[in-house]
Amino acid sequence: MAEAASKNRSLLTKSVVLVGMMGAGKTAVGRALAHMLRVPFRDSDAEIVAAAQMSIAEIFERDGEPFFRRRETEVLTRLLDGPPALLSTGGGAFLQNRNRALISEKGVSVWLDADLDLLWSRVRHKDTRPLLKTPDPYRTLSELFEARVPIYRKADIAVRTDPSFSIEDTARAVRAALASRPDVLRETG
Repeated sequence: MAEAASKNRSLLTKSVVLVGMMGAGKTAVGRALAHMLRVPFRDSDAEIVAAAQMSIAEIFERDGEPFFRRRETEVLTRLLDGPPALLSTGGGAFLQNRNRALISEKGVSVWLDADLDLLWSRVRHKDTRPLLKTPDPYRTLSELFEARVPIYRKADIAVRTDPSFSIEDTARAVRAALASRPDVLRETG
């Protein structure tokens, strides 16, 4: 019976790293896709929080963004050295040249491309976004969006997120995009 269950499965041959703006759905889509593909899900921000025993906002406040970015690279390195998995990253992780090179070498990057209005609708009521703790958080998000989108476009794969899509719809769209990459996702059976 276990042998039959293994037929017609998708085999992830390298880690898939979801990148994009805060609110794009990296964690939710990553969990759903990991479940579909039967692979582990890892969240780099959650790994940092667990190691530091404090929230990202507290790390930013106590140690600053440069310290956080160094820890982020260390965690990404560790996760990418492990078995293939679905990885969700913080919005700033892919901005670092070193992280992009690391992801390119050991995995495949997938940009969840969401428009500014969708992002704002998802993050405006959350107080867990340290970069948005400004007098005008919408303007800050807009500036981050304008600065980051050209870098996110460097991802190996882009998947447009649509406000009408459920989490599962977006996960299926990512899976379909990955299916075009036999070096990442192979059908077995």
